[in-house]
Amino acid sequence: MAIHSFHLKADWPGNRNDIGTIETGNLKTQISIPPEMDGPGVGTNPDEMLLGAAATCYIITLAAMMERSKLAKESLTMESEGLVDVTNGIITYKTIIHRPRIVLKADASEKDVALCQRLAEKAESSCMITRAIQGNVEVRLEADILTGT
Repeated sequence: MAIHSFHLKADWPGNRNDIGTIETGNLKTQISIPPEMDGPGVGTNPDEMLLGAAATCYIITLAAMMERSKLAKESLTMESEGLVDVTNGIITYKTIIHRPRIVLKADASEKDVALCQRLAEKAESSCMITRAIQGNVEVRLEADILTGT
């Protein structure tokens, strides 16, 4: 068994509406509470970072699965959305929706399209971030699979 260790340094110099920093590996950025939650909205925030972790894990997992399956693509892009519920002052991350747009090569067969759909679904359940938040945050998939021209 291999254990990979990741490290993050955080600095929060003040109170609720101040601006802090985080640094880990190749990421160094300011952090604060988003304006939607009455914060200054400088840098990123935990809501965006959870969405970013889930989205990058998913798209990298999908790309790797497509490569292993020798499923050629013209492009793989994605938009993801995070839904956060605020009820009675309690903030709950409810749902993440991934909307990948996969353009297969022009000569892709119906079998290729079906394989791509299966891989898109499998990547969502195979991603380690999705597995980490399972049971707490719903992750949905709305894949758009096309063939190029």
